[in-house]
Amino acid sequence: MTMSSFEALEAECLHQFGVALRNIIQYSWGSACLAHLYRALCWASRVDCKEIDGPLTLLLGWAWIRLPYLSPVPREPRSFPLANMWRNWERGDRRYRYMKLADFRKAFDEFQEGEFVWVAYAVDRMDPNIIPAEIYMHSVVWSATVPLVSFECIEWHATDRYRRQFGFIQGVPHEERNLDKAHGEVLTDPKNLNWAMAPTHYSWVMHWKNRYRHILSELPMPSQHPLDTYMHWYRGKFGNRLILSNLVGEENDEGNQDLD
Repeated sequence: MTMSSFEALEAECLHQFGVALRNIIQYSWGSACLAHLYRALCWASRVDCKEIDGPLTLLLGWAWIRLPYLSPVPREPRSFPLANMWRNWERGDRRYRYMKLADFRKAFDEFQEGEFVWVAYAVDRMDPNIIPAEIYMHSVVWSATVPLVSFECIEWHATDRYRRQFGFIQGVPHEERNLDKAHGEVLTDPKNLNWAMAPTHYSWVMHWKNRYRHILSELPMPSQHPLDTYMHWYRGKFGNRLILSNLVGEENDEGNQDLD
């Protein structure tokens, strides 16, 4: 069997990054996608950034599942992958298509703490038959507080800052993890470098390989309400940034754009 030109190009790209096709199944591509999404969100947070790339379907799926009041009406609620629930959403929810940026800012301003869906994949919220068993069987590692590694890209998976997503009580988190030189690394040299042995990456790769040692282990609590001390800390640290409508004095052309 011969490879098509597209497959050959894919194989060459993987080779440039030191990935052999025979070993491709051994890589955690899900965490690699998440690492690149975190990197894209980091860059997009800069005041001079006007665009964002990365696996944005993953971002939208995460947001629409947990913020259902902001999502279009799902067309296929029992579909997998879960993002397929909104496939061709514009055919069934014309109202959503004409919502503007100002509408979403207002919705966030009026958001109540109890409206966020924290444990989105719990059996009382989603039919367990929708998500394949081979995915659920590894769900214990979802809460691991580890670096996400994708070649030169290192991003921190700060699960200790959203413990409620795993059924735990959220306390005041530790200080943000400093990834030092590994964060923001850009490829400029030969791409087939063994990043696992690179001085800037070795310790992070070892941390990832020992990810089962860094799983959140606190016993689930019956209440999903955060500790008062955490909310006091959170509002004190981020409260002045939570009113999105105050970030713009007047609506501009960008704020009046329709969704495509």
